Amino acid sequence: MRSTSILRILLLVLISIANCDIAIAQSLLQGKVVEIDDGVEVPLVGVNVYYPTLSVATSTDAEGRFQIAHHVGQLLVVSYVGYGQDSLIVSASDSELSLVMESSVKLEEVVVRFRRRSISISSVDTRKVEVITEKELRKAACCNLSESFETNPSIDVSFTDAITGTRQIEMLGLSGPNIQITRELIPEVRGLMSGYGLEFTPGVWIQSIQLNKGTGSVINGYESMTGQINTELHKPTDMKPLTINVYANMIQRLEANVSMRHQIEGSDLSAATLLHAKSNQQRRDVNGDGFLDVPLRTVYTGLHRWKYDGGEWQAQAGIKGSYMNSQGGQMDFRPAMKGSTEAWGYGLEVRRLDAFIKGGRVWEDIPWRSFGVQMAMSSHNQTSFYGLRPYDATQTSLYGNFIYETILWNVNHGLRTGVSMYYDDFDERIGLTSENVASYDFKEIIPGIFAEYHYDNEGDFSATAGLRIDQHNLYGVFVTPRLHLRYAATDETILRLSMGRGQRTAQIFAENYSLLASSRSVVIEGNDPDLPHGLEAEVAWNIGASMTHDFRVAGRDATLGLDLFRTHFTNQIVVNLDRDPQEIVFSNLDGKSYSWSAQAQMDYELAERLDVRLAYRYYDVKSTYDGRLLRRPFVAQQRAFVNVAYETLQSWQFDLTVNWQGNKRLPFTGSSPREFQRDQFSPDFVLVNAQIRKDWGSKWSVYVGAENILDFRQQDPIIAAADPFGDHFDSAIVWGPVMGRNIYLGATYTLTD
Repeated sequence: MRSTSILRILLLVLISIANCDIAIAQSLLQGKVVEIDDGVEVPLVGVNVYYPTLSVATSTDAEGRFQIAHHVGQLLVVSYVGYGQDSLIVSASDSELSLVMESSVKLEEVVVRFRRRSISISSVDTRKVEVITEKELRKAACCNLSESFETNPSIDVSFTDAITGTRQIEMLGLSGPNIQITRELIPEVRGLMSGYGLEFTPGVWIQSIQLNKGTGSVINGYESMTGQINTELHKPTDMKPLTINVYANMIQRLEANVSMRHQIEGSDLSAATLLHAKSNQQRRDVNGDGFLDVPLRTVYTGLHRWKYDGGEWQAQAGIKGSYMNSQGGQMDFRPAMKGSTEAWGYGLEVRRLDAFIKGGRVWEDIPWRSFGVQMAMSSHNQTSFYGLRPYDATQTSLYGNFIYETILWNVNHGLRTGVSMYYDDFDERIGLTSENVASYDFKEIIPGIFAEYHYDNEGDFSATAGLRIDQHNLYGVFVTPRLHLRYAATDETILRLSMGRGQRTAQIFAENYSLLASSRSVVIEGNDPDLPHGLEAEVAWNIGASMTHDFRVAGRDATLGLDLFRTHFTNQIVVNLDRDPQEIVFSNLDGKSYSWSAQAQMDYELAERLDVRLAYRYYDVKSTYDGRLLRRPFVAQQRAFVNVAYETLQSWQFDLTVNWQGNKRLPFTGSSPREFQRDQFSPDFVLVNAQIRKDWGSKWSVYVGAENILDFRQQDPIIAAADPFGDHFDSAIVWGPVMGRNIYLGATYTLTD
């Protein structure tokens, strides 16, 4: 009762702030920066907008928009790496600017060519946010979101087991569920989507990816622990009329993507349809263990979206449907054998529906004030089995977020505040063993309020401080503070510091699908029947520091980035595979659990149109397992990374990526018979990928590539493969590639206006 009263009082305070007429010393100038590509406006992200005489600066967001103090009579400069610089004198009548940048400028007989960076980092944002553009995504096949980080050293992507084909991403040494993954700032990959939700975002749909290490903004929720990955999909206003993409590889994986734009004549409404289909039906067993190397899989995904641009009023809405059917296991397994011991099989069928709507208003005469609304719903239904173990689950989710933005006293002090609501209804049925089937169902209802204050001294220092208060129907009231600081030591050197808290409900089965493909019994050591699976919420504190330094070597641009982050858990759902090779034990943390991450990265243009990215990363990730502080299994302590990209004047693009991973601790198998034991640590290994792409004008693009060129594979990834219904069968002790060399070919056709 007391917590409800607190929420009501704070909500009244926020509403009062939103309705106050605050004395404003200055108004804001807003605008949009774009480039014209075949007659279509394409927003430019991370463009620097500043007054050189006042040291007042900002940058454009994911839609190319910016806001800056309105200084009449001052010179406003717009600059972007790879583009010509532009400037104008601000007049009193200016309120909304529309600026077009060109990627080349002709002066008399000299043509100056500019190159746009494929990854940019804003110099004025308090958070270190990497904006990964389409140019970067084109360096690899990027068939879906899980495959979009092959050229990024901050994200690890690996297969979780040798049967299901599930890919998992890691950041700061912790798995994907600890990363908040959003689509256009709306939560998406969470709950039952945790294991394979990345496959439902095709790579060719993506306009850009924003990658933020450490805690995120309180406006986007409380779940972020190690960082945030936000994907911006193509919108009707930045798309070509028609784009067709096809892909095939040597294991007969076939994909097709079609994107269409629809402009409704005589209105401010536009629409787009994006379609994706994938199929892999080849039975392949190169290592001869009797199991499919890659599951047979069919995926269909479609999105139809609308955008309304009415000046002061903006709105977007969309509906997305996804279907997946996956089958794996022994070569002889057929769906009719499900539930029998004739052959070991795996099957998964997912049906999912997503819908969203968001909109907002910016007043033309009061540009410093705006509000926005985000709403989303999803329905997720899946049936699956792993040998004789069933796992069926449903999830219904609703999400709402109301955001109000204004300034306090003057434009140096900004405030964003609002209310949010999460609703999740889970229903699960799982085989804890081959004979013991249990059911779990629970609802989460989490209303919350938040406020985020931003200060900018219009010079070398800026800060963002945020606070959330949420009331969980099962875990009670919890507070989420977050702080981001930025200091420009020089024009070329930016220092940042971040700290904050994150909390989330662990979906222990959905986040560990791969472990179900074994004979291990599921043991849950939860002691509260009123909580999800009887376990407490995960809670972590993250603190991090980073430096970004731009400099020149031999007359060419270079960027050096240094990061150091620590994630400390006050409670964690520990997945214990060390107690007994025949058990999966889920329990609350009893002891220490933390992750240290240190990374150095340098990007340098070694020669004209020849870019090199070098990185080294070190992890110290440990948790307490039955009283022992041990390295977290399957996490490489060291990683070295090299990416070389070369582009010719004839539109040929060559990319090479070399990725060295150090050894990983493996779960304990010492009590199993000798033939089923594995070493304590995996060997280190090297993966090499390459791709060649050729563009013909703006319509045709063809690419060919090879993954795992050295054909490195983990030998015998499945323990007791000859006896899958026995006590020692386990396909989840996977530390390296289970597939060998893979060659692929793709083509894209674009119909321009």
